[in-house]
Amino acid sequence: MSVVLYTNHCPCCEVLETKLKAAGIQYRTVDDVRLMLEMGLTTMPMLATNDMMMNYPAALKWLEEGKLGHES
Repeated sequence: MSVVLYTNHCPCCEVLETKLKAAGIQYRTVDDVRLMLEMGLTTMPMLATNDMMMNYPAALKWLEEGKLGHES
């Protein structure tokens, strides 16, 4: 699975990055503001997995659901 964190290094971005690391998820970061604006991204952080783009609350939920799935 490909995971990309679009970030401007704001506090929420840092929280999401910490949670990705804690979950052991490999990801790459993109912090090129010009590219993100060209993509239509206007809020940060955004997390992309395969064909899904998630805002901060959705990404946190996705991570939480993933953790629950690993605990079963």
